[in-house]
Amino acid sequence: MSIHIIGICGTFMGGVARLARDLGFEVTGSDANTYPPMSTQLESLGIELFEGYAASNIPAGADIVIVGNTISRGNPELEAALDQGLRYTSGAQWLGENVLHGRWVLGVAGTHGKTTTSSMLAWLLEDNDLSPGYLIGGVPENFGESARLGTTPFFVIEADEYDTAFCDKRSKFVHYQPRTLVLNNLEFDHADIFNDLAAIQTQFNHLLKTIPQHGQVIYNQDAPALTEVLELGCWSETRTFNGTTADWRAEKLSDDASRFRVVHGNQSHAVEWSLIGDHNMANALAAIAAAYHVGIPIANSVESLAGFKSVKRRMELIFDNERVRVFDDFAHHPTAITQTLSGLRHSVNDEPIIAILEPRSNTMKRGVHKHLLEDALHDADIALIFADDNVQWDIQQLQNDKIHTFDSTDTLLTQALELINGQTKRSNVLIMSNGGFENVYQRLISKLMPV
Repeated sequence: MSIHIIGICGTFMGGVARLARDLGFEVTGSDANTYPPMSTQLESLGIELFEGYAASNIPAGADIVIVGNTISRGNPELEAALDQGLRYTSGAQWLGENVLHGRWVLGVAGTHGKTTTSSMLAWLLEDNDLSPGYLIGGVPENFGESARLGTTPFFVIEADEYDTAFCDKRSKFVHYQPRTLVLNNLEFDHADIFNDLAAIQTQFNHLLKTIPQHGQVIYNQDAPALTEVLELGCWSETRTFNGTTADWRAEKLSDDASRFRVVHGNQSHAVEWSLIGDHNMANALAAIAAAYHVGIPIANSVESLAGFKSVKRRMELIFDNERVRVFDDFAHHPTAITQTLSGLRHSVNDEPIIAILEPRSNTMKRGVHKHLLEDALHDADIALIFADDNVQWDIQQLQNDKIHTFDSTDTLLTQALELINGQTKRSNVLIMSNGGFENVYQRLISKLMPV
């Protein structure tokens, strides 16, 4: 059978393409911009890619067209598929029907930490000989790729609440039907598709309705919005983590949470690993609890965590010398920004932190969380914020002695270099964006490299 994917180069759709190819489907795809690493990854699998959208991209005799959730009416390939009466579906629905059906699905949902927790969980299963399949919205460094089929019934998936397709406005995760479900946290986000937090909670309630009664829902006790969702109805076993009376608790053994103790019932196990931050400690608790549900002893998971290498663009150290370290992080919501900076502050103590932020998500561009940004940047010594014409509010409102705003990345980088060169201690530069950010990462590094 042949599949054509419209909007193939996102991490999720690229993962779907990889899984389809591994199942033996002939796969083609198109995207507005095909660029590395996803383009090279797909081309290495023998998947033909088309730059831009055109009706002629759809191969004659295509059995089904998979429509990415960024594709809307008016797209020439979507219009051609509809005019020709071709079978079409969403990536999430295709995945549920062709990959996940009949498997033990472990889903990780929530506003923050999905990618890291999913990667952690997949690694715990892998390191304990369960060879899971997975599809994750990032590249776990332990695996080096965002998706694989696996060789056992277990499949780990990042369960995203974003909508499914132009014709299906339910959250993608309702198609996955997990047997083990992690709910990390829940806050208002995705202002482009949800009117308020209650609208997101409705989707999470729909998700809970798909969990079997002998499945397990593992949720953050310290997230009131999740408790409200559970109160709307839950028909499965539940376990809690990250609260003073939770089933799964953590006790910090170091300020930066690079060492902590996992407590479950009368069991207690110490963790030492390379990650930092209270948020990652909570992610680890969730992953350990989910792994325990499929039979992995806590001691095994704790040992495996010591070998966990995190995820690309999640506090990824991309440059390090005697005067500066540069980190790349995906944080784009005030809570994630706060948590990331807090973890870094506890790790570097009094070394200066220069935060560089691009408010790129639809929610941030609309200014929904603008009143939270100043407090979110509290642990940085200096914050440099870039805003292009897509930002729909006056970001200069945030300008003060600590926060500086820019409409040019050239000017921003000049300021960053002046700050780095003016420090007597080693600087820590944390670059936060959920997009390409005009490649400020490599542009900064190139200026820091010795000539």
